Amino acid sequence: MNDATKPQRGTIVQEAAEVLSNEAHPGGQYILQLRAPEIARRAQPGAFVHLRCAPSLALRRPMSIMRANPRAGTIDMLFKAHGVGTAELAQRAPGESISALGPIGVPFKLAGYRKRPLLIGGGVGMPPMVYLADHLRRSTGSVPFVVLGSELPFPFKLRPSAILVPGMPPGVIGTMPLLEDWGIAARLASRQGYVGCFEGLVTELAAAWIQAMGVAALPEIEIFACGPTPMLKAVQSLAARYGLPAQISLEEYMACAVGGCAGCTVRVHTPSGPAMKRVCVDGPVFEASTVEFS
Repeated sequence: MNDATKPQRGTIVQEAAEVLSNEAHPGGQYILQLRAPEIARRAQPGAFVHLRCAPSLALRRPMSIMRANPRAGTIDMLFKAHGVGTAELAQRAPGESISALGPIGVPFKLAGYRKRPLLIGGGVGMPPMVYLADHLRRSTGSVPFVVLGSELPFPFKLRPSAILVPGMPPGVIGTMPLLEDWGIAARLASRQGYVGCFEGLVTELAAAWIQAMGVAALPEIEIFACGPTPMLKAVQSLAARYGLPAQISLEEYMACAVGGCAGCTVRVHTPSGPAMKRVCVDGPVFEASTVEFS
């Protein structure tokens, strides 16, 4: 093993990842593609990487993986430039090298999941849902329904969907082209008045779909979600209302991201009582019913 790939804890490796592209999108959003063969080979849906945004910055930034291609050795991330670190990351150009730690975290648990996956992603919580949707269609043959929401312009050109979805309000036909090309039904939600999008919350649109599926379908539905805390709290309530299992990937500020500093803890319920768990290595994926939101 060369110096560019050093073993870390468990399956985590440190790689000198090459920037292949760093595409700018409206709203200060970027899609970054890195050549990181070892991370791409080990990654699973729900995992993230910890990137050094610039040599001058000591603290890394956690980024959810949106796509991983083990054959090509690449990983893609979507991020928004809103602070010093991500502003620096937005300046990284093809050919440059970025130190990357990953893949980190407990991924989504897919053994024995129900056959009608409902994927809900909000903001920078969209990438794990894209990764999970791709994984499900490739490895299990399951075709999920995906609901994505953003208050920023979506980082892709909206396309009218040709896939019929029960329960959708009139005019809600906008979808993500990549998912449409994969044959995966998806709908978009925003309160910004974007044409073809649902004017409201992702959980409201998800509830409309669940209602349309009917009581008989409830034993077949399982929710997977990632997004800001208010959205995840709403997902938790949605799952409880319909008695559905739900896995949620939490967003949290991190320093080390490998379990050493315990700066990203969350209170969860365990069989032995309440406990503080680290989002980075005990998560980021948790059973929604166990998380105690403040």
